[in-house]
Amino acid sequence: MKYLTATLAAVLCATTASVGAPLQAQGQAQVDEAMQSAEQQKFEQDRAAILAMTGDYKVQFKFTETVAFTEGYEPKDPYLSGGYEIVRVIEDRGDFISLQHILVVGGEQKMPIKHWRQDWQYQPKKVLNFIGGNAWEMRDVSEDDSAGNWSQAVYQVDDSPRYGAVGHWSHENGVSEWVPPAEWRPLPRRDMTKRDDYHAVVAMNRHAITPDGWVHEQDNSKLALDGEARVLVREVGVNTYVKSDAFPTEVGDEYWTKTAAYWAGVRDIWNRIEAAGKPFALTQKGEPDQLYMPLMGLASEVAAGDKSANAAIIEAKAVIADKTTTDLPPLAARLREPAEKTDY
Repeated sequence: MKYLTATLAAVLCATTASVGAPLQAQGQAQVDEAMQSAEQQKFEQDRAAILAMTGDYKVQFKFTETVAFTEGYEPKDPYLSGGYEIVRVIEDRGDFISLQHILVVGGEQKMPIKHWRQDWQYQPKKVLNFIGGNAWEMRDVSEDDSAGNWSQAVYQVDDSPRYGAVGHWSHENGVSEWVPPAEWRPLPRRDMTKRDDYHAVVAMNRHAITPDGWVHEQDNSKLALDGEARVLVREVGVNTYVKSDAFPTEVGDEYWTKTAAYWAGVRDIWNRIEAAGKPFALTQKGEPDQLYMPLMGLASEVAAGDKSANAAIIEAKAVIADKTTTDLPPLAARLREPAEKTDY
């Protein structure tokens, strides 16, 4: 911004020094050129920050409930977990970057687990929007909100959607960070499998590049949607990614080499659902294990050489068709009731 301001000031001074129309036109051209140059510089800075999230990491996930807003609610004990993870670029079209996370877990015998994916789109026209009860829609983004900004869409282990937002990358005071407004997202799996007292998270998530990796900071409100919407509790999340060579990264890379074609086919299926333009939902309430278990299982068969990627994609398409719908019940009917994990 300082670069742009100084450049424009110099150009405008040169322009106003003469009242001749040709010089004014030339001055305007210089202004336009300076603005385009500054925008391109900012775009490249943004891309560099996104790409800086790739690498090999020791990760830690820490979540702490802080303040209760519903009478009688007691904040739960902090949640802490971690491990090792690789992050790889799986697509880069300039204004679109897709990063795949793969965990490397286990004792002496390490194994890979496909983790989440983050897709970045420059100046998006639409953004993925979670609308509660395992349902999503693609929301239009205004020109003002889109200009110079990036959307981040996050996907689950089976490439089904989780949440999206549009935010601004800044590079001030030596810190590159992306900050969006708060948006809804589904429950994290750590709560989806154990709790039934809330239904969505109102979350602001910030990504910032650090000297030894990056950090994903979250400011969350856990939202109950049965009856009148109410916040149970606020939560702070800090997920750190610290560069590490203390684990066999080839375990994750080999898995991706073997399964990349299969997962590309699965992504294409989900992309087509999003591109159709209709709100869509999973038919299973709560934890969608009936969706991700078969899809992950097919990937394992492909990795083991027991099934071709093409054959697995055909089966995956049938699974996704069976477990999704564009005929959405009302929100209340999509919410999981206590101790309930049924279909509709």
